[in-house]
Amino acid sequence: MALRFRRLRETSRFFTRSFSGENYIKCRTAKNLRALSRVPQLHVSDRVSRSFLPSQFQFQRFSSASKLPNKFSSESSIVSFIKSSLDQLEGPNHCWLNKLEGINNVSKRNGAFLVLTGQFSESYFTNDFEAFTFFEKVKLLQHRFPQLHIIGFQSGGLNCSAAGRSNLVQLIVKENISFPILLSNKNFSEVGNGACCILFKHFRNPVFYHEKDLNLEVLSKAVEELLEQHNGKSEGPKLFRDFSSKQDEVIKEPNLRSMQNLLFHFPGCISADESGNRLFISDSNHHRIIIFNGNGKILDCIGSSPGFEDGEFESAKLMRPAASFYHDDEDCLYIVDSENHAIRRADLSRRILETFSPASNVNKSYQFWNWIREELGLGSVANPEPEAHATESLLFPWHMLYSDDDNLLVINRSFETLWMINSATGETEEVIKGFSNILEICREQILEKVSLLKQIPPSWLQQLAYAPCASDEHPHIGLVSSLTTFQDQIIISDTVGQRVVKLSEDSKVVSNFQFSNFGILGLPYWLSPHVERANAISGGFQGTEIDHVQCFNLLPGKVEIQLNVNIPADTELVEPLQEGCIWRQARGVATIVSEVEDVAGSSEKVGSAQKWYDELDTLVFTSPESESVDDEDTTSVIKFQDDKVHIITAVNTSPGTSEVIITAVLYLRLRRNPDQPDDNQEKYAARIVDLSNSRRNGKMERDGCIQFLLKSQRDLRDVIFMKPLHVRVKFDSFDHPKADNSRDIILTESSIEVNVSLNS
Repeated sequence: MALRFRRLRETSRFFTRSFSGENYIKCRTAKNLRALSRVPQLHVSDRVSRSFLPSQFQFQRFSSASKLPNKFSSESSIVSFIKSSLDQLEGPNHCWLNKLEGINNVSKRNGAFLVLTGQFSESYFTNDFEAFTFFEKVKLLQHRFPQLHIIGFQSGGLNCSAAGRSNLVQLIVKENISFPILLSNKNFSEVGNGACCILFKHFRNPVFYHEKDLNLEVLSKAVEELLEQHNGKSEGPKLFRDFSSKQDEVIKEPNLRSMQNLLFHFPGCISADESGNRLFISDSNHHRIIIFNGNGKILDCIGSSPGFEDGEFESAKLMRPAASFYHDDEDCLYIVDSENHAIRRADLSRRILETFSPASNVNKSYQFWNWIREELGLGSVANPEPEAHATESLLFPWHMLYSDDDNLLVINRSFETLWMINSATGETEEVIKGFSNILEICREQILEKVSLLKQIPPSWLQQLAYAPCASDEHPHIGLVSSLTTFQDQIIISDTVGQRVVKLSEDSKVVSNFQFSNFGILGLPYWLSPHVERANAISGGFQGTEIDHVQCFNLLPGKVEIQLNVNIPADTELVEPLQEGCIWRQARGVATIVSEVEDVAGSSEKVGSAQKWYDELDTLVFTSPESESVDDEDTTSVIKFQDDKVHIITAVNTSPGTSEVIITAVLYLRLRRNPDQPDDNQEKYAARIVDLSNSRRNGKMERDGCIQFLLKSQRDLRDVIFMKPLHVRVKFDSFDHPKADNSRDIILTESSIEVNVSLNS
């Protein structure tokens, strides 16, 4: 008998083991995020009997120890399915939305993963406020654990329908979701129809958490221990309150390039300076504030890229700006920097952005060296002494009002927290909880905004989705920061149609702004390469498709390059290309020269590294006055004729190899053809998606973006979108020809034409 038992025990090691169970212990709900340290630790590597969980929170552990190839227990089928789906955007049973670059990298398969299931349907959440709260928790986890890979997962046939994908695209844009979402038409019994969080590493030993609401405290401790096991040591994860120490690698964005290349990407909020004829639109998912006048002429832009940095408007960084308030006496714009959990103040006369609340210890020299590091592609460094502030002070603020006693009233999107901030010191004087308490304090300011909504035609107001409902009494209170008065009009930021519209208070006619002067916006940050990224990379710059590559064998000297860009036949330029929308760079034995510069008599030779130093000197030491002169000189080298854009650039080359890189952005819209019907909106939406995205996406994601555009209920031929242009011209230059005396060299001049077609 003993021999049989020993053999049975040895044999059992070759079979799959399955552990499941439930164990509960009451755990007091944390009042704030600082209470994380008091939450009992969850030992994910231990048996179920050793786990600690809060009341009404179900935990299951499924472990697959089978060594047989291609065999997984039923408990781990969902993890096996996710792993098998990483290499393909679409398959017979799955499709990815918002798939980030590198998610199918083999090295990342060995990391820690958190899979969120069943929580990405609009119908799942009771209201938008519940959705806000859920995704705020996820973003806090992303910030604290940047090495954690988060994936959304939704199963069931309905989720792969066109309507289901459209709702998910809408949710990605609305919540700025940066992690990929996997859709499957299969059903998995271990997650069922409810919400579930799955935590694992190396795609083994998944731990399942079943709960309606994401329990941030428990998951945070579980992730911390899982990463500690993975790394072999604890590295001290980021504190939730340490927002001022954002790292570049933490900042992740949605990968819906078709939506990103629209002129506006979720224009969340708007404010006005009537006396100065200025409007301030928060282009939230582009992380900038665009200033324009009543005619739609763009006057200025605050913010260069996602991040958290003070400085001049061109170099300052915001992270999903929301509401703003213009202070006439100070000529300053107060901005809610939502995902930096801060209030920023823009001095419009000096064109300087600074952090107003909470107080920051970031000094000027620190900002300057951060800028130098970023231009060199080294990334910014964290502030060595960040100002620690209580998490209750600001956490995902969104709305901002101004009180009679000169305080800033800052409210989060769910209208559950109000911060009363002293407008003189930037300190938080009081924090109010609960919608009814907030309404009691801000009733006058809120009702003033709500009264404007009553002037909007009900049929058109219904199109303004994303309007959270806090109560039956105020069904559209979530729009209080999305509209403002300006002269005799109501200006509305339409986050569904990705546009800004104006409603005449007299005629009740709704019309679009006709925007112009796009050169002020410059080259979008997702197209602007760092200096070191100009090196030859397979496929061009990382994440950038090359539209055209051409090589030339020429004598060294001055080379004039004429770039002839043929725009798609069914589109038109909204306005002629401006110099601010073009970026040129030379690498190797070449350097860019001004068209007005006389180099005919120059014997200048260019070293391979000279261009890098020349460009940095220009960036650092050129005064604003000299920059304006350069712009005036170079406007003559951009032409538009014969339905083509002509960009002329001159370079000096020396013997050797070199490359000239030209990146630009064209602002286009679909051409109106009298022979085409006005109701062919689906065709227009498909064309915009295809033109604005140079990379290949899956068919499912493409269809979702098309359906999302159709929700705007507008003539899509009015949509302004950006068409990126990326051209690389390579030179192989021979030695300088010698004069008859065999000592002097002969300088040569050449001219070439490069023809590029953007038809797709």
